[in-house]
Formats: sequence, C-alpha cells, structure tokens
Amino acid sequence: MPDTSYTPKGPASQPGKRVGQGSVDERHRDATIGKLKAELAAQAALIAGQEVALAHSRKIFDRASVAARIGVWECSLPGEQLHWTDVVYDLFDLPPGAALDRSEIIKCYPAESRKALDSLRGLAIAERSGFTLDAEITTFAGHSRWIRITATVECEADVPVRIFGMKQDITEEKILSDRMRYLAEFDAMTGLANRARFQARLAQADANRPLGALLLIDLDGFKAVNDTFGHVVGDECLKAAAERLAEGCGAADLVARVGGDEFAVLLGSHLDRAAVSGVAREIIERMGKPVVVRGQSLRLGASVGIAFAGQGAPCDLFAQADTALYAAKAAGRNTFRIFKAEAGAKGRSAAA
Repeated sequence: MPDTSYTPKGPASQPGKRVGQGSVDERHRDATIGKLKAELAAQAALIAGQEVALAHSRKIFDRASVAARIGVWECSLPGEQLHWTDVVYDLFDLPPGAALDRSEIIKCYPAESRKALDSLRGLAIAERSGFTLDAEITTFAGHSRWIRITATVECEADVPVRIFGMKQDITEEKILSDRMRYLAEFDAMTGLANRARFQARLAQADANRPLGALLLIDLDGFKAVNDTFGHVVGDECLKAAAERLAEGCGAADLVARVGGDEFAVLLGSHLDRAAVSGVAREIIERMGKPVVVRGQSLRLGASVGIAFAGQGAPCDLFAQADTALYAAKAAGRNTFRIFKAEAGAKGRSAAA
C-alpha cells in the first residue's frame, strides 16, 4: 500500500527551533544591517561635508595667501630639500614648480641678510625652536624685495627633521616704515638730521659712543633775505647752506638742522682743539660764498659757537655751545668762539 504519512516542511520542521523564530532573526539582522548602513551613510555625509568645508577653507586660505603675498615653505633636515607654495615662487620670481636648490636660493640674500638668516636658522635648529626675520632679497629677475620669514623646527625623537614656516612680501611695509622713520629723524627740507635725532644722539653719548665737540651754527643775514625776497627764496638759501655744511663736515658724527636757520654739528673725540677750530673756519668760509637763487646773488654768513665734551654732562653741551654762539655774534658775526668755563662763573665764553 502507498505510504500516506505526512512530513511537515519549512521552519517548523527544523529540529530545536520554534515555529516563527527564523523570521524574527532575519528581521533583527536586517534591522542591524539597516542601522549600520544608516550610520555609514551619516558618516559618509559628514566626511563629504568636512571635505567641502576643508576645500572651501583651503580656497579662502589660498586667496588670502595670494592677496597678502604670504607663502608656505619647508626644508627637510639634514637633506635641505625645499618645498614651496606658488606664492613663494612668485616672491623669488621663479615659475611655480621649478626645481629648487637651496645653495642657489641663498644667493638671493645680500651678505648682511644672509648672515642674519644663517645665524638665526642655525640657532633655531640647535635649540629646536624658531625665529622671525625681515630680510632683503634680490630675486632671480633682479627685483629688490623685503620678505618676512617665520620658521619652526619639527623634531622626531628630539632629532630635527624639517624646518618650515611662511614667507611674506613686506616691501611696501618696509618702504612705509623707512619713510616714517625718515620723517621722524630727518628734516624734510634740507635732508639733514632733525632736532629730535640730534637730541637723541646727544643723550646717547657715553664711553661707548663718546663725543668730542658740538658746533652750533647760525646763519648771519638770513632774516633780511627771507623778509626781502620771501620764504621760497629763503628756503632755497637754507637748502644751499645745508649742502655746504654737509660737504664741509664729511667727518662729522652728525649734522643737523635744529631750528629755523640754526644748525648743529657733532664731532667725534678723535679731533683735537686745532682740528675742531679748523672745521669751524671751513664752515664760515663756505657759508660766506654767494648763493645764487632765481638770478639773485645773495650773500649770507655764519657765526659758530663751540663747546668741547668733558666740560660737563652731555646735556650741558648744547647750552655751552649756545653761549659761545652768542659770544661770536657779539664779536661781529662771521666768526667763531669756544666756550670756556671759568672759575667762579657758571657759563662764560672766551675767544678761540
């Protein structure tokens, strides 16, 4: 007879497993996989967003770098392999990506800048530190520039492996700074040092920077010229006087315009009394020559007061020379007098 028994099939027929248990496990597995996929998708979206933000930040940095003329550089140690961003190539007038040889690059620095760079760089590597330096360069195209170099040394197990940082074009800043310093220290009309610089040098006189003598010069007849021919002609006379003074005092420590028509000359301690008197005579002779301005031949003169260092504190030197100057004017002008401190007198002068 045929076998009419029935054998169940499907999950219920598997030994040791209850009916419906397989479908629960599958749903749990699917849920876990779905959750992991969602987490992976979220992470991928986060990474993508970070990449976009990073690319945006890099674009902003690159644009700012170009606008500010700031480039990034690095140099391996001890191999001296250089790597530059495009801005640094531009600073040195080299095409981006050109091969870099540090021994050739360093030739762009004049001797003074190269010496400073070598000193600071060597110290930074030795001390595992960094430095900042404003240095002059002459580019491969022959252009003169000033750059600000910042550097940091990176180490592995306390061994320097590279030095890196930024280089920025500060040429315009340097020009402006020099211009501001010039205006602060020099007389705009004559180009001589101004009163502020003169006073600063006088205050700095010490054993390391000794002074020998101070000459105060006052132009004789300048007021009459200025009143008769006007300030434009008067200014030309002052310029001519400044030129003659600078030419006649080439060995001076400082030549300055300290007032309207008053000038000062600081001489070093290497000149004796006779040599200083000779400088005064030379000044008087030069100032006595006619000045031709706009077709007018004008004659000025000069009175000179001299004070030697060592007769008091440096701050007293100006007052002493001023006393001698008034003595020269009282003696008939176009001459000089030397201050001489006399016993029992605080400030009197005697003729040279």
